[in-house]
Amino acid sequence: MPKNIIVIGGGPAGLMAAITAARAGADVLILEKKDRPGRKLAITGKGRCNVSNTAPMREAIAHFFPKGKFLYQAFAQFFTPDLIRFFEEQGVSLKTERGGRMFPESDQAADIIHALLAAAKKANVIIRTSTPVQGLMVEQGRCVGVVTEKGERLPAAKVILTTGGASYPATGSTGDGYRLAGQVGHTIVPIRPALIPLTTAGDTAERLQGLSLKNAQVSVWVDNKKVTSLFGEMLFTHFGVSGPLILTLSSLIVDALGAKKSVMISIDLKPALDPKQLDDRLLRDIDLFGKRQSKTLFKGLLPASLIPVCLDATGIDSSLPANQITALQRKKLRNWLKDFQLPITGHRPLREAIITAGGVSTKEIDPRTMESKMCPGLFFAGEIMDIQADTGGFNLQAAFSTGWMAGKE
Repeated sequence: MPKNIIVIGGGPAGLMAAITAARAGADVLILEKKDRPGRKLAITGKGRCNVSNTAPMREAIAHFFPKGKFLYQAFAQFFTPDLIRFFEEQGVSLKTERGGRMFPESDQAADIIHALLAAAKKANVIIRTSTPVQGLMVEQGRCVGVVTEKGERLPAAKVILTTGGASYPATGSTGDGYRLAGQVGHTIVPIRPALIPLTTAGDTAERLQGLSLKNAQVSVWVDNKKVTSLFGEMLFTHFGVSGPLILTLSSLIVDALGAKKSVMISIDLKPALDPKQLDDRLLRDIDLFGKRQSKTLFKGLLPASLIPVCLDATGIDSSLPANQITALQRKKLRNWLKDFQLPITGHRPLREAIITAGGVSTKEIDPRTMESKMCPGLFFAGEIMDIQADTGGFNLQAAFSTGWMAGKE
């Protein structure tokens, strides 16, 4: 006799868990609080849906924190090649872009959602929308079903909790799962934003609003100590900084700010040149431009919007003939180009975070099955757990892999 399974949440982890369980012969019901499943999935990757990454397993796991090793079992059983095959079976081909990022060929997140829903329908998964869950039914320490917000008691042999985090609440990710897990004694690691834009002091970022740096080396200084450095692309906004590089660094910075530590980022605008090479270039340019105004020299060094910021920082007059730039001014310019500093004052609200850091402690989840160690019969998958990764498709791969693992038993 097939067992019945209830999946709470119709995101990527929930849909994959439901499909996997139904294909194994279970009767599966998804309870989704919003009017349709996959709402957050629809906006991932700016609507293109970065579903995975081509990085090998060990490298992919290194992108997760605080404990990526928790994912070894799930990735060993369902990883990128399996996900590619799954979507190809649904008629959706994936392509690879810079950094190993994988997207649907169509560049449409809707195709990923339609593929998951089609697979769920084919496997006879039932999806009930607009059905929030109020609590879990527990008997003799075991999860045996759920109670909906309307008071319905729905028994189940197994309950899979895949409600996501607490970012983008309009899509349904409002942190409900933390409350449900807490009801049965699970530890919730404090939640905070991850992959989040940062705010900066002063008006420098606002003056540079819209400027994108394609090849910047950004170092993070916490309490005047350099803690990490990454190369990549960043963007200036009216409130501060964003872009792939900043989002990747943001988790570390959010935690440092939460600990009341001072944070500053240093941007190397000429990472391909060491200080000596940069000084040689400046000397050549000064000699080349001669009596022409120094602003002409700067046009070859920096994007237009950065020039006035640089002039203010170095004290160089834009009308000064290039060959009158002093050795001290040249040193200031060289140092600024290699060490453009921005104090970080905070971050955007949790509701704007791409993912939520924190969540159900993985110490209380069996990595071989995704079953709760606190309450048998209850399983977890996806962002509700205390696992998060850099940008690049890693977080969605984890959602699909843990969803598959939770659904297979």
